[in-house]
Amino acid sequence: MKDKVVLYKKIPEQQQQSLSQTFNLVCFDKIDENNLEQFLNEIKDAVGLIGAGFKLDKNILKHAPHLKVISTISVGYDHFDLDYLKQHNIALMHTPNVLTETTADTIFSLIMCTARRTTELNNLVRSGAWVNNLKDAYFGIDVYGKKLGILGMGRIGYAVAKRAHLGFDMQVNYYNRSANSAAETNLKAQKMELDELLATSDFVCSILPANQQTDLLIGQRELALMKSSAIFINGGRGNVVDEDALAKALQDRTIRAAGLDVYKVEPLPTSSPLMDLDNIVLFPHIGSATAETRLAMIDCAIDNLVAAYHGDLSKNCVSH
Repeated sequence: MKDKVVLYKKIPEQQQQSLSQTFNLVCFDKIDENNLEQFLNEIKDAVGLIGAGFKLDKNILKHAPHLKVISTISVGYDHFDLDYLKQHNIALMHTPNVLTETTADTIFSLIMCTARRTTELNNLVRSGAWVNNLKDAYFGIDVYGKKLGILGMGRIGYAVAKRAHLGFDMQVNYYNRSANSAAETNLKAQKMELDELLATSDFVCSILPANQQTDLLIGQRELALMKSSAIFINGGRGNVVDEDALAKALQDRTIRAAGLDVYKVEPLPTSSPLMDLDNIVLFPHIGSATAETRLAMIDCAIDNLVAAYHGDLSKNCVSH
C-alpha cells in the first residue's frame, strides 16, 4: 500500500499523475477556511506534504504525527518554523535554483521600469494626454554606467549583478554577511557596509531573505542616506522595508522612485499609502511567474519530495 502525500496547491494533471505513481495522493487546489478542517483530517496519516502559499506552522503540523517531509514549491521558507521541523525530524525541501534567472529578470525589469517611468508614460499614451513631444518633466534617467547597490549577494543577487555589469556596464557594490568571491572576481563587485552602499548607489536593490536581522532594515534613516536621485528596488522579501517610511520618502522626493515586487502584507492593501504615488512601480509578486519557471519549480519540488522520502537529503533540504 502506498504512503499518503497531501498536495495543497493546484498543479498540472501530468505532475499530479507523476506523484500518484509513488504515493497515495490527496489533492487540494488551495487551503482556506472552507476546507481547513478537511485538510487537517487528511494530514493525520500523511508522510508528506507538497504545495505553496499556505503557512504550515506548528498549530497545523501537530495534526500530522507521521509526517516525514514537506516539499514547498518555492525558494522562500519563511512560512515554516524550522526549529519545530528539526525537533520533529521533518525534512523541509525547497526549490532554490530553478527560479534564479527568472527572478533576476523581474528585478532588472523593475530597475528599467522605474528609471524610464514606463508605467507613467504608458498611462499617458493610453489616456490620450500625449499630444506633442515630451517635456523634461517626463524624462527618466539612464541605467547604463550607473552604480548598483545590491543587498544580498546570493544566487539571485549574483544573477542581477551579472546583468548589470555585463549588460549595462554598471559598477556593482553589495552588502552581504560574507564576501562573494565570484562576484568580486567575475563582475568586479565591491563589498560595502550598508550606510556606504546606500549613500553611493544610484539604484539600491534588496534581495534579502526574511529573518530577524533583515526585519525593517530599510527605514527612514536608511532612505535619508540615499541620493535624492536614487531609486529603491525590492525583489526579496517585504519585511525588509518600512513601507510607511518608503511612502513618505517618495512623497517628499527624498529618493526619486521605487519599484516593488514584494510587500509586508500580500496582496498589497488598497489602503496602502504606496497606492497613491506616481513615482513607484508595483508588481504583484511575479518574481518567478513565468510558465516555464513555475513548471520547473513543480518538477523540482516533486523530485525533492521523492528523494527525501527515500532518505536522500543531500540536495535542497533546509531543515537538516
